[in-house]
Amino acid sequence: MNVSTRAIALMGLFTALGAHAETVAIVHAKAWTLVDDQPVSDATIVVTDGSIVSVTPAGAPPAGARIIDAQGRVVTPGLMNAATQLGLAEVSAATETVDHSAKPGGPGAAFDIQYAINSSSAVISLARADGLTRAITYPLSGGVPPFGGAGALLHLTEHGEVLERSRVGVFTTIGNTSAVASVGSRAAQWQALRAALDGAKPKPAAGQAAKPAGAPPATTAPAPGTPSPTGDASAVLEQVLSRKMPLAIATNRESDVRQAAKLAREYNIRVVILGGAEAWRAATELAAAKVAVVVNPMANLPYSFDQIGSRLDNAALLHKAGVAVAMSLDSVQSYNAGLSLREGAGLAVANGLPYVAGLRSIISTPAEIWGVSDRGGTLAAGKDGDLVVWDGDPLEPSSLPVTVLIRGQQASLVTHQSELRDRYLPRIRSQIGAQP
Repeated sequence: MNVSTRAIALMGLFTALGAHAETVAIVHAKAWTLVDDQPVSDATIVVTDGSIVSVTPAGAPPAGARIIDAQGRVVTPGLMNAATQLGLAEVSAATETVDHSAKPGGPGAAFDIQYAINSSSAVISLARADGLTRAITYPLSGGVPPFGGAGALLHLTEHGEVLERSRVGVFTTIGNTSAVASVGSRAAQWQALRAALDGAKPKPAAGQAAKPAGAPPATTAPAPGTPSPTGDASAVLEQVLSRKMPLAIATNRESDVRQAAKLAREYNIRVVILGGAEAWRAATELAAAKVAVVVNPMANLPYSFDQIGSRLDNAALLHKAGVAVAMSLDSVQSYNAGLSLREGAGLAVANGLPYVAGLRSIISTPAEIWGVSDRGGTLAAGKDGDLVVWDGDPLEPSSLPVTVLIRGQQASLVTHQSELRDRYLPRIRSQIGAQP
């Protein structure tokens, strides 16, 4: 590297460091910190070096800070979608853009989708422009029923890779439409799941008694996010048994929901239910077993026999029973991952879920469920500077972000859709105006 090239590189480095170290102060905000049940009025939120420093009512911004005047608007932490295929599916009909499933006989629980995530996906930029700053993306099928594979945590930064942590949970599907297509009876699916968990238990050395289900393994399991060098499903499930990551079960029927709660108790593992259309019927049991539910708040019709008990107040009933409730929508897991999330939470609030619980279901609760609450989910000192300034109520679909900050950096709100609008709308209007 010659002198001039080195100088240019150093200038770029100092510029990047200076940008990252910028202090931003959002003033005159109605800040839903989600630390408390009420917003902070006329709040000043200070973000330095990508992290929140303080949230104070009527606070004075630091000298030299870049000021963003919220003008009384609502400010929340960045949204988090608890279950998507972001970065794994772009256009469902274009198979080269679909990477959420392995062929039969694939890696099963060890199927790790981190290697396929497309950080430049237009779907991700759309979600980011609608206030989504984090998301879980997960596989649908690992090729060995009932396992889908290992999901990943995404941080939707505008530049660079969006993968924040791989292998945040093992995903499975029980019942629904998969039972007949895979191994037949759902009883066989539950047996296969239990057999796999039993097989992953550490074997006691000669002369030692076996440890009870759910006890930490005798050998240290890889840390969450560490790829298994052999792709061994048992190594992944060992982390589930040691409670280092949860087991997510996509299921809807009441009997399967109760089986999931029983599994959580018997194996002493963390279980998350995806869907749970009839989960309200087992709310007390789920709360006792500390099983979280990622509901589809728009499910109110029996699209299958597993969902006959669907009702719009599912989230409200679960919350009332003490179940941790997050949101995701089955049919639009990727294409409108931000907008549909807000609309669904608003619908749940309209059907009995307290307003602050509706906000938490799409911000702080998914952060808690998937183990990222130390970095996000609330507006508190030390958390990532992921914030959204809204032009209205964030649970109202017609509202939009005015400003999105991710790690303190302002994200662009330009999307492929907005570029198409800006390109063609003036032409269409001029053509309409020219008509007699």
